[in-house]
Amino acid sequence: MTNQLHTLDVDFSRTKGRFRLLHGVNNGPLNWGGLTDLSPYHAELSPPFTRLHDPHWPNPDVVDINAVFPDFGADPGNPENYTFDRTDEYIAAIVSLRSQIIYRLGHGIEHTRRKYHTQPPADYEKWAAVCTGIIRHYNEGWAGGHQFGIQYWEIWNEPDLLAGPLSPVSPTWAGTWEDYFRLYTVAAKAIKAHFPALKVGGPAMTGGGVASGFLAGFLRHCREQAAPLDFCSWHHYTADPREVFTLAATVRGLLDEHAFNQALSVLDEWNYIPTGMDWGVIFNPAFPYEQRRISREIAGPCGAAFDVAVLLGLQDCPVDIATYYLADALPYFSMFDVYGVPQKAFYAFRAFRWLLDTPQRVQASGDECLAVGAGLSDDQRAATVLMSNLKDPSEQVEITVHKVPWGAGTRCEVCVLDDEHDLVPVKIEWLNGQTFTLRYRLPSATVLVLKLAPADA
Repeated sequence: MTNQLHTLDVDFSRTKGRFRLLHGVNNGPLNWGGLTDLSPYHAELSPPFTRLHDPHWPNPDVVDINAVFPDFGADPGNPENYTFDRTDEYIAAIVSLRSQIIYRLGHGIEHTRRKYHTQPPADYEKWAAVCTGIIRHYNEGWAGGHQFGIQYWEIWNEPDLLAGPLSPVSPTWAGTWEDYFRLYTVAAKAIKAHFPALKVGGPAMTGGGVASGFLAGFLRHCREQAAPLDFCSWHHYTADPREVFTLAATVRGLLDEHAFNQALSVLDEWNYIPTGMDWGVIFNPAFPYEQRRISREIAGPCGAAFDVAVLLGLQDCPVDIATYYLADALPYFSMFDVYGVPQKAFYAFRAFRWLLDTPQRVQASGDECLAVGAGLSDDQRAATVLMSNLKDPSEQVEITVHKVPWGAGTRCEVCVLDDEHDLVPVKIEWLNGQTFTLRYRLPSATVLVLKLAPADA
């Protein structure tokens, strides 16, 4: 611990527009064959977008092409060749929560030595016809379907991911980059020909897709082949929130450079990973204790502090949609454990959701070691200050609050998210005047929320 004092300033007289809803998630609330239903938690968070990728992993029976259209030798024009029932139920639970869906067309990741669905389709045109059949079912009622109005359709997942020492074949795409570029072009053109108003995109690339040259190659191909690209999707996992923000600017710059100025930038997988984490360990069955340690850190206080820092920092980034990976009951990367019990990462999103309840963003500034955001309700009778200390060893923070919009007298409820507290109130203060200074402990791996209201509220 050091004796440094962090100082923050929040000025409620200086507004900065409204907070952007960038707290989307991956996957819906139904899990484990109906044993777990996370709908109340999803309803509380109100994610603006839900991306469908790796649902019911590791044995997906919904969403994936092979789950919906199990016999690729069959006729995609015949509705009897589709098995929509399980996916219907899965998606209906998301639609009932009024979250917009990003439907990933393709398959989930495969960590087994033998890969079952990572090979490029034998017939790209037929694969595209299956995709249009799925869209017809969920948007036009075809094959006993629905009118869900799903707007976003993503083609495949992480086709840039290369094989590694544990997997001689890529766990996501066994073809070349050029194979994927061609699949994307065929499928995107087919989808837009049938449904011109929908948004089609990809490539759902890994965080390394920029440095490897994959994204530049993909964008050149789309431009040369006149392939539609309504949104460009990308992923990043890191211990440093600044990497996410830097990559967001880089992706936006590449889109503009290749004349895709209107394409949305969609960060549809992101999460915390411990510094120096070896991907060959967390997915290696030879290291169960290390897997458990890493997973607990991701979903624990450090991961939660990271999540808040990213959610706040994305407000100033050129990102249009963001979806956290993930919000179902899985042992890896989830904000819930396998029984559906919320972990610390869930409470990080709850804290951000509280901030959105005071949607007018106001000026909040401080040093680079802490993340801070503040908001004011539309009736100016409530305010929220959200702070996160990811890894700085200093424990003291001083917050000067300027010009709360009500008269003298403020009630301040202090809520803490750390190793011991799940975003619970730990203190209530009564303050005088429209400007005042507060001081609290804010150690590393801690999130602090101040709920401000008139003293007579």
